[in-house]
Amino acid sequence: MTDRASEGPAPDSVEASMAVDEPTGLRVVTDPAHPFAKAFVSTIAVLVAVALAAATVTLSSILIMVGVSLFLALALDPVVRKLEGRGLGRGRAIGVVFSVFLALLVVLVFFVIPAAVNQVIHFAQSVPEYTAAIKSSDWFHGLVALTGGPEAWNAALAHGQSWLSDPAHLLAVGTGALAVGVGVINGISVTMIVAVLTLYFLASLDEMKQALYRMTPAYGRDRLADLTERITSAVGGFIAGGITLSGLNASFSFILLLILGVPYAVVLAMVSLVVTLIPMIGSVLFWILGTAVSLLYSPTAGVAFAVVYFIYMQLEAYLITPRIMNKAVAVPGALVLIGAMIGGALLGLLGALVAVPVTASVLLVIRGVYIPYQDARVKTPDQVELSVAHGDVIVED
Repeated sequence: MTDRASEGPAPDSVEASMAVDEPTGLRVVTDPAHPFAKAFVSTIAVLVAVALAAATVTLSSILIMVGVSLFLALALDPVVRKLEGRGLGRGRAIGVVFSVFLALLVVLVFFVIPAAVNQVIHFAQSVPEYTAAIKSSDWFHGLVALTGGPEAWNAALAHGQSWLSDPAHLLAVGTGALAVGVGVINGISVTMIVAVLTLYFLASLDEMKQALYRMTPAYGRDRLADLTERITSAVGGFIAGGITLSGLNASFSFILLLILGVPYAVVLAMVSLVVTLIPMIGSVLFWILGTAVSLLYSPTAGVAFAVVYFIYMQLEAYLITPRIMNKAVAVPGALVLIGAMIGGALLGLLGALVAVPVTASVLLVIRGVYIPYQDARVKTPDQVELSVAHGDVIVED
């Protein structure tokens, strides 16, 4: 009887072995035995990456307009859904909301921004007069006598006067907020494109979501739909709540400055509308800026503004904000600041504004996908291999 161990492998096993060992085209390309082919493929990959980066930089303005339009659509969608809940069809609800949005945009572009620019120019022209008044005031003389450094204070005032006397510097207040407004006036087409894109995204938001769901396997669509709805709801809630808080802040600042008689109420309200959109630190920045401008006009007005606006900040933080943002996903304060700094470094003011919604979306993905996956992994890799070796069935989501 012939020993089976000494026999050669069966023909089927030989063919299977040859089929397994036979290199595929991809393996030939990545085989170290073909350095030229590997270097060629790597070079092509690098060139494609560089081309994509260059295209992204070239199309950055278009991508920003698309991003702004999408965020505006997400901010308006909660209002549309509330109107739908009161019996209006989605088409009529979108028409009402978008009509109000366009009316506010027209008022902002054609009335508020020109008035703000005129006040900036007037303020720049009045800076020498304000500087002279400060130098002749009793409190300034007392401060100089107390610190014993008239040269340093005079140099600081001279430097501040030189900087503030240039309207171009003032138009850049709020990381270019007013400069962007002037650009919108000079480029109405950009405003129209953003408005049209916002309307399109708002009208087709549900269809866009369904198209996204269809691109995933059927077994994961329910989970993706739930996560997407939570993300869009959180982003829309953050943006709508932030715009609401910023509008209240700007309205309060405008009324307070009018009562105090400060002649730059419009421009300061514009700055407040934009700067206070920055989470956590926006109100503090405007408090400092508004107090400084009010002090230049009148010490009494400056002190009154500092006190009253500080009280408003406390009411906003502990009473108004929790009521408006109660449905938003909680984001730790440290992550808010880190996200705002990263967003500001990448996209300026726009990046700082969208930092919280983006951070909230990342947290939702982590909490909804990554953490449940980690919670389901109750066995170590060694235990999983041992279970498979014994024929156990291991199921992990």
